[in-house]
Amino acid sequence: MEVVAKYSHLNGLEFLQVHKPELWEEILTTIYKVKAEDCKTKVSREQRKKGKVLYSPSAINSAFKQELTSMGWEPSTKSFYVTHDEDALRQIVRLQPDQQKEELKRRGLEPIYSFNQTDFLKNRVAVEVQMGKYAFVAHDIFVKHHLFYDTNAIDVGIEIVVMKSMLEKMSSGIGYYERDLMNIIRQGRGFPAVPLVLVGIKP
Repeated sequence: MEVVAKYSHLNGLEFLQVHKPELWEEILTTIYKVKAEDCKTKVSREQRKKGKVLYSPSAINSAFKQELTSMGWEPSTKSFYVTHDEDALRQIVRLQPDQQKEELKRRGLEPIYSFNQTDFLKNRVAVEVQMGKYAFVAHDIFVKHHLFYDTNAIDVGIEIVVMKSMLEKMSSGIGYYERDLMNIIRQGRGFPAVPLVLVGIKP
């Protein structure tokens, strides 16, 4: 694979290049090591592409996982509790999970366990390799990376997606760089309030 485009939100790329250049180099090395043709294993059932052999999102994810895991990147989970009561949520949002649970119980509310997991984390940098539907990319950018940043677990998040040109050889509905770039820019300079690097790749 190769990097075709990248966008630095709130100086995310500049932060990496200055403070964690070795991690940014590992990401670039991983992308170049992933062989797209080895991931072309999915036979389409869609009417428009029926019978064509497409790039498999799961195969791409597995290839990235193999490379990043070998360099010490690991998944990380942030747990929390939720409820239907808006006032209670406002009171517990900054508490630790066990404190959230106890406070909800004290209020007579049912604590509902939830969590967000990032694909790969190393030395306060999170990486999501998102080959899923476009809604998942938005969740990564506007919820997941923001949560890990807001809880002081990361300094910057990296979101790796395909370019539109590659999407033509994948299942429909998958998120792609050009669309996600517009989604970020549409929000204005200050949101999401987390330094990010959006990376677009193709074979």
